Amino acid sequence: QVQLVESGGGSVQPGGSLRLSCTASGFSGYLYSAYCMGWFRLTPGKEREGVARIDSDGTTSYADSVMDRFTISQDNVKNTLYLQMNSLKPEDTAMYYCAAVRSSCYYVEFDAYEYNYWGQGTQVTVSA
Repeated sequence: QVQLVESGGGSVQPGGSLRLSCTASGFSGYLYSAYCMGWFRLTPGKEREGVARIDSDGTTSYADSVMDRFTISQDNVKNTLYLQMNSLKPEDTAMYYCAAVRSSCYYVEFDAYEYNYWGQGTQVTVSA
């Protein structure tokens, strides 16, 4: 069974940094399949927003709101997905989720409904 577990959230002041991690398991039976993995965030009263995603070949993409501030990466040895968040703003406050779909990112839209596997989320709060 595919499982994703996030960690690394917390409370920081504007301009601060956080590094989120998402440890994946259950992919060992699909070592030669393409997976698209990404980070989404959700704020009460707002729609779920795609933040960043990375393809199996390392290709990345970002929401305009986080471009040049956030960096997504993956460590295949540790089976871990990361999101480095710098220059955090109050509007970055949200519950952050990692997600995956058994497909190349090329074939799916960057929308939550496309992703089959989800973690439980980790809270990020940015305030003075």
